[in-house]
Amino acid sequence: MRAIQITEFGGPEVLQVVDLPDPGAQPGHLLLDVSAAGVNYADTHAVEDSYLSRSTLPMVPGAEVVGRTAEGRRVVALADGGGYAQRALVAKAMAHDVPEEVTDGQALALVVQGLTAWHLLRTSARIAPGESVVVHAAAGGTGSLAVQLAKEFGAGRVIATASSKEKRELALELGADVAIEAPSDGASLKEALIEANGGAKVDIVLEMTGGPVFDASLAALAPFGRLVSYGMASRVAPTPVTAAALMGRSRAVVGFWLMHCVGRPGMFREPMAELFAMTADGRLKPQVGGVYPLTEAARAHTDLRARRTFGKLLLDPSR
Repeated sequence: MRAIQITEFGGPEVLQVVDLPDPGAQPGHLLLDVSAAGVNYADTHAVEDSYLSRSTLPMVPGAEVVGRTAEGRRVVALADGGGYAQRALVAKAMAHDVPEEVTDGQALALVVQGLTAWHLLRTSARIAPGESVVVHAAAGGTGSLAVQLAKEFGAGRVIATASSKEKRELALELGADVAIEAPSDGASLKEALIEANGGAKVDIVLEMTGGPVFDASLAALAPFGRLVSYGMASRVAPTPVTAAALMGRSRAVVGFWLMHCVGRPGMFREPMAELFAMTADGRLKPQVGGVYPLTEAARAHTDLRARRTFGKLLLDPSR
């Protein structure tokens, strides 16, 4: 089968097209003919071995696939690597049947980034009706879904940040009340977020950049506000947070990693069923931002890291 493999850590250039044997059958697993594989920002960290979990070589990247079993079941699944390939082995517990009304691209948008957005708001931020929500990178895979879910869950005001006019327009189309270009320096970003919230500090921030964006977002939080950190796309660590700084303003910083939902009752199938239902009836519109041939996985990573993309990126194993 055709696959993407890395034998050394690095940037997009280490993603190599190879021919590998099909994965062998294992108890408790499904072998899928992959119709599409998802590209996630976490993949770029895994390829350079800078993610929360360590990578081992050689490695076939990819943690999300949609495809069919030998019996014809169409499923989307979280994979323990191996997704950038024509066939993938996935645990039955991490596979979910895809409704007919949901496309392959939509299913892939939901299984990692949709599930992440759901948990950021419901599990980590514990959103309450009427609260203000800041969504950074609001045109991205997770951000574009978080904007929609925040409105669906009763947010009073959704403030989107995005790097281009086109991305800000998309965030507004998806339901954001205001969309701003995030200033590059922290002090200006803090003031921009407060201004976008009508002069008041904000209740919830969903943050995946790190560095000055994290610092400014924390400074913009109202008392009892929650900043949920779920990435470090800038690859720059934020300023360390002290207990006194949190206590003095009654603020909270919550970390989130989707892998901690795996195997926990009520944290995978139930949210996925809700996301699928919302997509099937049109309340949720997952955005597919680009489909790349599997052989051009390196270009997909390059475009993603350069912030040239929006929504969910897919790899087509047939090409």
